[in-house]
Amino acid sequence: MKKSIENFLIFSLVLLLFLSCSKKEAKTSYPNESSFCNPLNLNYRFQLTEPSRREAADPSVILFKNKYYMFLSKSGGYYVSDDLVSWSLIISTDLPIEEYAPTAVVMNDTVYFMAIDQKIYKSADPMKGKWQIAQDSLGIRTLDPALFLDDDGRLFLYHGLHPRLPIRGIELDAKTLLPIGDEVKILNTNKEIYGWERSGDYNNGTNKKPWLEGAWVTKHKGIYYMQYSVPGTQFKSYADAVYVSNSPLGPFQLAEHNPFSYKPEGFIAGAGHGSTFQDKYGNYWHAATMVIAVKNRLERRIGLFPAFFDKDGTFYTYTAYGDFPHKMPQKKMSGPEDYQPEWMMLSYNKPVEVSSALSDHSKEYAVNEDVRTYWSAETGDKGEWIMVDLQNKCKIGALQINFTEEGTTLLGRSEGIYYQYLLEYSDDKKNWKTLVDKTKNTVDSPHDYIELPNQVSARYVRLINYRVPDGKFAVSGFRIFGKGKGQLPKEASSFKLVRDVTDACNVSLTWEKVPDAVGYNIRYGTKPDKLYQNYQVYDSDSLTIHSLNSLQDYYFTIDAFNEQGITLGEKVLESKCK
Repeated sequence: MKKSIENFLIFSLVLLLFLSCSKKEAKTSYPNESSFCNPLNLNYRFQLTEPSRREAADPSVILFKNKYYMFLSKSGGYYVSDDLVSWSLIISTDLPIEEYAPTAVVMNDTVYFMAIDQKIYKSADPMKGKWQIAQDSLGIRTLDPALFLDDDGRLFLYHGLHPRLPIRGIELDAKTLLPIGDEVKILNTNKEIYGWERSGDYNNGTNKKPWLEGAWVTKHKGIYYMQYSVPGTQFKSYADAVYVSNSPLGPFQLAEHNPFSYKPEGFIAGAGHGSTFQDKYGNYWHAATMVIAVKNRLERRIGLFPAFFDKDGTFYTYTAYGDFPHKMPQKKMSGPEDYQPEWMMLSYNKPVEVSSALSDHSKEYAVNEDVRTYWSAETGDKGEWIMVDLQNKCKIGALQINFTEEGTTLLGRSEGIYYQYLLEYSDDKKNWKTLVDKTKNTVDSPHDYIELPNQVSARYVRLINYRVPDGKFAVSGFRIFGKGKGQLPKEASSFKLVRDVTDACNVSLTWEKVPDAVGYNIRYGTKPDKLYQNYQVYDSDSLTIHSLNSLQDYYFTIDAFNEQGITLGEKVLESKCK
C-alpha cells in the first residue's frame, strides 16, 4: 500500500510539472538590451523531421494588455515580449502549433487565433497558455488565413496560398465567427508587369508562377492596405506588396509604391509573409520572414522592420541596413531619419584565423556577410576558436554571433540546446582580455546578439567554443559592429543607369567605387522625394534590379557607407519606363 501511494505521488508530481510547462510561460529570457539586430535572437526550434535544422516563419504580432505576442509557424509555441527586444516562449497544448501561417486578432478584450486547421481559438489570458475553441468549423477551406477587425467592430477573414488562385476575403459574424455572404476575389499576380512577383533570388525567373500568399490588412485614415507575399518563401527576393481600397472587401488597386517590404541582400535577406502592427508609442512595425533555405527550402528566420505612412498615405517598410543593430525607439518616430544604424559593420571580409576548418566551410565564410555560407571547425570540442583582425583599433559597440547547424542530429526542443563560449579582445594577439563570458550560459541563443554596456577599443576579437548542443562548432556570421577610424566615405560618383527597353522590370546601375567605402545602398522609388526602396550591396560597382513595375517611372540615388557611417547620395537619376 505504501509503495502504491509513493508511486501515485511520483506520478502526480510528474503530471503537475508537465501541465505547468504546457500551460504557463516557459521562460526563455534574454538580456534586456535597448538595441536589437535581425534576425531576431529567438530560440528557433529544430524541426521534427530531417535534416536537422531550425525554422520559424510567417509572424503574426499583436499588442494585447501592454504585451506583444508573436505567433509563428512550426515553433512549438508562441512568444511574448514587453519591449520587442527580449522574447519568452509560451508552450500551449491547446493550439495547433504544428500548423503553418497563424493569425491573431484582439476583439472584445480577447485574443482570437487561427491557423490552417479551419478552427478559431480564443484566450483572455494568453500568458497562461490557456485557449478554447471559439468556432469549430468555418465551413470554408482556408490557407494562410488573416483575421482583421475593422474599427466599426466588423470582422473579416482573408486567405490564399496558391500560384494560380487569388487572395480572397469574406466577412465573419463577430459573435458566431461564421461567414457572412460570399467570398470576394481580392487580387491576383501579374508577373509580366510586376517584377517583384517573379521567382528567383533576384526576381530574374520569368517562367515559374509566383506563390501568392500571406495576406494581411492594415487600416490607416480610412484606407485599407492589403499586403500579400510573393514570389516564394525560399527566395531572397521574398517580399510583401500592397494594394489599397476604401472598403475592406475592395475593389483594391495596386499601390504606387511596391513592393511594400523588400530586402533582397545583406547578411540575411527576405522580408515577406509578415504582419504589420503598432507599438506602444504608435509606431508601425512589420514583422517578416527572412530566408536561409540551405538545408531545407523552409529554413527561415524572423526580422522586424519599421513601417511608415508619408503625408500622402504611401505605406512602406524601411529595410535599409536592416540587419545592422538599431536602438528600439522609446517614442513616436517621424520617419526613417529617426531609425538609423546604431553602429556600423567592422568585420566584413576582414582577415580571419581559426583553430581548424572543414574543407568546404572555410574561415572566410564567417565574415562574408552571407548567412547561407558558414565556417565550421573540424569538431565541436571545447577550445575550437575563430579570431577576426579588424586591421585597426576600432570602438566595438555590439556583436552578433550566428551559430549554424553542421553535423547536428537534433530534432524538436529538448534540454541542453544552448551554446557556451568566451569572447576576448586584444591589441596585439598576445595579451587578451575578456569581452563577454558566456561559459556558463544555459539559454538557447542561435543568433546571439550582444550590446556591450560600454564600448571597447580593440583590433582583434576571438570567439572560443566551450560547448555546442550537438555537431560541430560552426558560425555563419561572426559580426562585429562599432566605429572605425577615418572619415566618412565620399559620395559615389559617375552614377549611371540603363532601363531595359525589352523588359522595363529591369534596370542596370553602375558607379565608380569609393576607395574607403565598405558598401553601397541604392535608394529608389516612383518619385524623387519618395525613394523608399532600398537595395544594399558590398564592395561592388554595379547592380541590376529586376523588381520594378514595368509601367512606372523610377528615380534612383546611391549612398556610400563604411565603418564610420553613411554618406547620402545627392544625385538623383530618372528612369523612364518607355
